[in-house]
Amino acid sequence: MRIAVGGLHTECSTYSPVLMREEDFRILRGEGLVAHDYFAFLADHDVTIAPLLHARAIAGGPVAGPTYAAFKAEFLERLTAALPVDGVYLAMHGAMYVDGMEDAEGDFITAVRDLAGDVPIAASYDLHGNVSARIVDALDMFAAYRTAPHIDVGETMQAAFGMLLRALREGERPGIAWAKVPLLLPGERSSTEDAPAAGLYASLPARDHGPGVWRADLMIGYVWADEPRATACAVVTGTDRAAAADTARAIAADMWAAREAFGFGPVTGPLEEMLDIAARTTTAPVILADSGDNPTGGGVGDRADVLAALIARGWRDALVAGIADAPATAVCFDAGPGAELSLRIGATLDPSGVRVEHAARVLRLGEAPSPAERQAVIAIDGITVVLAAKRRPYHNLSDFAALGLDPTGVRLLVVKSGYLSPDLAPIASPNLMALTPGVVDQDIPRLSNTRRPPGTLPFDIRQDFTPQPKTSVRFP
Repeated sequence: MRIAVGGLHTECSTYSPVLMREEDFRILRGEGLVAHDYFAFLADHDVTIAPLLHARAIAGGPVAGPTYAAFKAEFLERLTAALPVDGVYLAMHGAMYVDGMEDAEGDFITAVRDLAGDVPIAASYDLHGNVSARIVDALDMFAAYRTAPHIDVGETMQAAFGMLLRALREGERPGIAWAKVPLLLPGERSSTEDAPAAGLYASLPARDHGPGVWRADLMIGYVWADEPRATACAVVTGTDRAAAADTARAIAADMWAAREAFGFGPVTGPLEEMLDIAARTTTAPVILADSGDNPTGGGVGDRADVLAALIARGWRDALVAGIADAPATAVCFDAGPGAELSLRIGATLDPSGVRVEHAARVLRLGEAPSPAERQAVIAIDGITVVLAAKRRPYHNLSDFAALGLDPTGVRLLVVKSGYLSPDLAPIASPNLMALTPGVVDQDIPRLSNTRRPPGTLPFDIRQDFTPQPKTSVRFP
């Protein structure tokens, strides 16, 4: 049994002016794919893997057209060389937007289908992906994360791959039913650690075992993509068309019924209000999420709004991690540790953002294999700031340890995030989320809306909705 494996994995804010290019992706090719920890589970199965290409990037702006075209061409070239195969597994995200193209995953998966022919194709998705008929019609099996923050990535990938093996070994050919829900929510209002998402997702495993149903999924969708496929939806894989459609209908109805119950988990509000609360708080560390510029949601990551507010307040004992600013980072490396200098920080990727100009002292420089990986730690009065040469999050304790920083030892920790990562959430005392501006603005109704389906909440007002499930053209 020979299975081709690969995929493209990123999510893209259509509001970002910063295009993603090849250097923004971690690219695994051939044997490098199967050797990577991300695909370690493949070694557990007694099958022959034909590793193709997998390109993954943290969320960002649209993928540049030539970059996508090159990835697609290389993937198809590698697939051609690997043929014939018995099946294909695609590790996807589902919210990729290519500059000048809508439904990029639909374009990519359809091309894979056209080349691979009538073999089973399974895909794993992020629950914040957007689904279309074109995507569904090119797949046979579908599995999506059931946790946000995402702690079941490996489990979901194995579920998709497991369905593919089941189909090949048992000779059954499943299909997909899906039902749109005219609702879009940011991930920060639909964390699976909070009601009602916690209950909605907890109900899915029981639906997996219904007669004729293999897998039941609920997609929150990706709200910062202004494109026609941007909606929540239920997606069900099964061998019984009616049972799969009924299950999709039930999941979609439950999602719609809970629409008014979704809310932010942490204490949330305007930046100045959140800083007032932080100033009164006696416990530590207070962790403040700069939500509008969160790079793991698609934010640019270069805005200095929070830093400017802290400087204006004369704040002491704060750690801001981090701000993407290659020029400022380079200046720090040229000056060296201990140097006193004047820095311009912020708005180097998106000039419409906020910039700070202030005297600073270079505390330390992070070791880096290349200039693109450089990080600098500086002090501005009583504020410690981490600068990075490229967009990146600081969501893991190891990110801080690598720079000799202790996030638990400061009064206020500022991270560019929405809901906190599993590493940071346990140390927050408390967690506050600032509704800051940026290309992943949490004030959803004020986003421009030209391409999303009419009647989608919260952009339009509606009270009535009845799920209308559809099935793939490939359903047996």
